[in-house]
Amino acid sequence: MLDSFSRTELLLGSLAMDKLQNAHVAIFGIGGVGGYSVEALARSGIGYFDLIDDDKVCQTNINRQIIATRKTIGQYKTEIMKQRILEINPDAKVHVHQCFFLPDTKDLFDFGNYTYVIDAVDTVTAKIQLVIQAQVAKVPIISCMGAGNKLDPTRFEVADIYETSVCPLAKVMRKELRKRGVEHLKVVYSKETPIEPRGDMPTSNIEGCACPPSGELKSVNRRAIPGSVSFVPAVAGLIMAGEVIKEIIGRT
Repeated sequence: MLDSFSRTELLLGSLAMDKLQNAHVAIFGIGGVGGYSVEALARSGIGYFDLIDDDKVCQTNINRQIIATRKTIGQYKTEIMKQRILEINPDAKVHVHQCFFLPDTKDLFDFGNYTYVIDAVDTVTAKIQLVIQAQVAKVPIISCMGAGNKLDPTRFEVADIYETSVCPLAKVMRKELRKRGVEHLKVVYSKETPIEPRGDMPTSNIEGCACPPSGELKSVNRRAIPGSVSFVPAVAGLIMAGEVIKEIIGRT
């Protein structure tokens, strides 16, 4: 009998589909990278999701985030992503964590429940803590390095963090993880040299922006706002999802 995942089963087999259906993947950061990872995982038949983010859709997200449309501006990204997953697969179980992952929120998460962890967050502090929590729980994790200020999606590679080059974020991560005795970390990174942004972005009074008046946590009040396009973070997210799927079914 044909179903939503028949074409996937034709390629992977029924045993692999059972593994995907029983897998529990946590995606930290539901933005340009994380959103596309979730999309691919949902369409691959993953059965259990934890979605972690405290951001709302902003007008400036529309150029690159799969959940961002004029209709979703101002709504929480996790809730929109949950609805999208269930429209793809009504049998999926989706748990939403409406918060940012930080060292002081790490105890809210039981990493032992996860089959795999996707790190698609922006801050170094959060990324390091995610790696540590996952490795303590002996759960595989894949981290995305810098996808902003890039224009060539063909330059992405999958590697151990200590084999990376060019990417400024990867350089910082190598240094910080080495200090903490972390020996390995699977990452998606780009060897493309970051492009210098060509224009200035206003930092207040953007029509359609969901940022609070103080702009404390959102997109318009960061020290350096990276430029981005529709296809670069999307490719990074899809690569991460592909690595997760292959590892879960044992096709690495």
